[in-house]
Amino acid sequence: MNNVIVITGASSGFGRLTAEALARAGHTVYASMRNTTGRNATVVEQMKAFSQEHVLDLRTVEMDVQSQESVDQAIEQVIAEAGRIDVLIHNAGHMAFGPAEAFTAEQYAQLYDINVLSTQRVNRAVLPHLRGQRKGLVVWVSSSSVAGGTPPYLAPYFGAKAAMDAIAVQYARELSRWGIETSIIVPGAFTSGTNHFDHSGEPADAARAAEYDAGPYAGFGGQVQQAFAEIVPADADASLVAEAIVEAVGAPAGRRPFRVHVDPAADGADVGFTVTDRLRAEMLHRVGLSDLLVPRATN
Repeated sequence: MNNVIVITGASSGFGRLTAEALARAGHTVYASMRNTTGRNATVVEQMKAFSQEHVLDLRTVEMDVQSQESVDQAIEQVIAEAGRIDVLIHNAGHMAFGPAEAFTAEQYAQLYDINVLSTQRVNRAVLPHLRGQRKGLVVWVSSSSVAGGTPPYLAPYFGAKAAMDAIAVQYARELSRWGIETSIIVPGAFTSGTNHFDHSGEPADAARAAEYDAGPYAGFGGQVQQAFAEIVPADADASLVAEAIVEAVGAPAGRRPFRVHVDPAADGADVGFTVTDRLRAEMLHRVGLSDLLVPRATN
C-alpha cells in the first residue's frame, strides 16, 4: 500500500536514509528540512535526481521544526499536493557533546526545543488530519540512551531524548482510540552513516569546560568517543535504522510494532524498555484502560 509520509530532519543521517528507503518501497515521501534554497539546496537537487533516476515519488518540503508557522505551511503544502498524510516520522534532532556543567541553561533549552518541542509543533499540524481519517501511524526516532548504557558528556542530548520518548508513549495512549498507531524506533550508537558527532554542539562556557579538561577529566571527550568506536561493530551502518522504519511502516495496519530496537552495540536498552513498557502496560490493565494499548479498529 502506498502511504503519504512526512519525515522531519531528512537532509542527512537517519532522516535522509529513511526518506530514500521509504521511496524505494513505493511510498510518497515528503523529506522535510530547513534552508531548501540555501544550505540544503544541494540536498534538494540530489533527492530530485534520485527520484527521477529510480522513478520514485520522493519530494522535499521546506520545514523549520523550530517554527510553528513554518511547520504549518509545510503540512498545508503536503495536504494540498497529496490530499492526505498517512505516516508522520519524528526524526529531527541535534546532539551536544561536553561536560554537562559547561552548557548554559539556554543551550539546554535550545536542544530541548529541537529534540522535543519540535515534535509538538509537528503533531499539532498533522494530528488533526490523522484523527479526521481515524487512522495513521506516528513514528518516533528515540535513543537507546533512554533505557540503556549512557556514557557521560552527552547529558543535554540524552535528557532531551528521554523526554521525547516519554511523550511518545503518552501520545500512543491518547491516539489509540482514534485508530492511530505508534511505533518507537530505538537506535543505538552508530558511528558511521550519521553526522551526530561531526555536527554536535559544544559547551558555550569554554572556560568551565577547560576546567574539566585540566582536571581529572583531561582528555575524557576523546576517551568517550573511542569507547563508542570500540563497542560498535565495524559493519554497523545507519541504514539499519532506515530498514527498521520501512518494515514498521509496511507492516499491516493494526499490527505495527510498538517499539523496535536497532542497536548493534547491545547497550541493554532492549532489556530496560521491556521492563518499563511492561510496567506501564500492567498499570493500564489494573485501572481498566487496557484498550489504549492497541489502536481501535476502524472501518
